[in-house]
Amino acid sequence: MFAAIAVALAAGLLSWAYQTIKPPPPKICGSPGGPPITSPRVKLSDGRHLAYREMGVPKEEAKHKIIVIHGFDSSKDLSLPVSQETIEELSIYFLFFDRAGYGESDPYPSRSVKSEAYDIQELADQLQIGSKFYVIGLSMGAYPVYGCLKYIPHRLSGASLVVPFVHYWWPSLPANISREGFQTLCTADQRTFQVAHHTPWLFYWWMTQKWFPSLSIMAGNMNLFSPPDMEIIKKLSETPNVGQEKVRQQGVHESLHRDILAGYAKWEFDIMDISNPFPNNEGSVHLWQGYEDRIIPFQINRYIAEKLPWIHYHEVPDAGHLMLFKTELCEAIFRALLLG
Repeated sequence: MFAAIAVALAAGLLSWAYQTIKPPPPKICGSPGGPPITSPRVKLSDGRHLAYREMGVPKEEAKHKIIVIHGFDSSKDLSLPVSQETIEELSIYFLFFDRAGYGESDPYPSRSVKSEAYDIQELADQLQIGSKFYVIGLSMGAYPVYGCLKYIPHRLSGASLVVPFVHYWWPSLPANISREGFQTLCTADQRTFQVAHHTPWLFYWWMTQKWFPSLSIMAGNMNLFSPPDMEIIKKLSETPNVGQEKVRQQGVHESLHRDILAGYAKWEFDIMDISNPFPNNEGSVHLWQGYEDRIIPFQINRYIAEKLPWIHYHEVPDAGHLMLFKTELCEAIFRALLLG
């Protein structure tokens, strides 16, 4: 009798444990009970769909074609403060898209740095924007840019990494540099990134458990933002945030959690293995870092730029994580990318 009770308890415990670590199924756009499809989408070769938004000069007439890669908890509907005069002067066509699992793009459980790069290439081909294009990645949207630099450098006219994601376990990153940057994070964020990297199968449980704090930005911790960021947040709050309600609509795990897992997974390459995609100066790669950024530590990006001198490093003294949403900085970032 006691053995039977023990077996039943063990089975119940295992069943409970399995349910706590298993994420719920996604609510796929266009499926029965799922969110509606309201944006144009392309169908990729593996059957998935990517939603996109076009802006600026018509692609047939544009001199510069830029694919904008949104960051964490964002989407193709992000609004950049680039004036119409600048868009017309520089003849820019913008292509925004929802990364896998975000907004109206289908989830992809196997998403990775590599898959994101090839999604970008296939999106460009489906929309026939040309053999070459620029990419600009914001924050978490920077790891797909590193993927593009590694896997599809021949397709790039230029690249810009703005307050870019850093991986604290890149093999070539010296322990003291990694530790210095990592220790600037709050304890909750340190633990979250450690779980994502070392025990990804536990990540859903970690992000949903109530015993310990997990990711501070999802908890609404405003201490993450520096005074320059708070000024921008105040200004952004004065206008409606279009499309924000769609960002997580297919599931928090499919959008936000998988984004973190893909970024902090073990990459197929080391960042120092990336070669200069423009050895003849036919294009350029830029990295923009705010010295006042409390989310991305400047120490690591500064080190990367020192070791990869073909990256043009711009460290802005009085800027934080949201620098791209400041008009004069946003325009400076695009002018540097397109004009050198």
